Amino acid sequence: MSEIKTKKSTLLNNDKISNKELCDRFQNLFTAAVNDVLREKGLLYQTLPPEISPLKDNMRICGIAFTVKGSKNLTLENEMEQRANMLEALHEDSICVWDTSGDDESAQWGEVMTMASVLRGCRGAVVDGGVRDTDKVLSQNFPVFCKYKTSNGMLGRFRLIDYQIPIQIKSVNIYPGDIIFGDIDGVIVIPKVMAYEVLLEAEQIKENEEEIKKMVLDGLSPKEVVKRGGYF
Repeated sequence: MSEIKTKKSTLLNNDKISNKELCDRFQNLFTAAVNDVLREKGLLYQTLPPEISPLKDNMRICGIAFTVKGSKNLTLENEMEQRANMLEALHEDSICVWDTSGDDESAQWGEVMTMASVLRGCRGAVVDGGVRDTDKVLSQNFPVFCKYKTSNGMLGRFRLIDYQIPIQIKSVNIYPGDIIFGDIDGVIVIPKVMAYEVLLEAEQIKENEEEIKKMVLDGLSPKEVVKRGGYF
């Protein structure tokens, strides 16, 4: 068994591959590997709050951040027009990410919004808030990560402020174009300027872990695994 590879990848620009390939390759990884790469680069606060979780445990999500900002608000004027404008601005391979300013009452996502997003090529939604029409969202095989489920709609309770602007969910800053990756362990944000470099290094971690698991299955002691470059 060869020792685990530790060589770092060379920094490459994201335009070396398409957005679709970048997101597809991230989605074949796992968030823990990506988290470890970011930690080594000094980025310790890239994971969204743990209460933001998938509607179903097997949901996986990866795409380009399309950011949305909103807050509690009772006004109704032009509210639907704002939603329509936002949905029409969604682009292919996007993930719709909602900063709700800590809302704990409303559903920012639902069945019809899912239908419209699918038609725009959107790959999923991450909502620091709620979802309704949950069964109808699930039937569309559209991955959604959220804090809670509720029948409360936004109208008269909450409204969209703007979209495609920098947002913040707890301690995590999210910019339009960042990579959003989520699985059963939660959602992580990868800055767009280093996304391809992070991808290559996370793919190397996945490969290394296959070797580590083989060492363990072959009966090597934990100390011997570590001596050969493995970890636990």
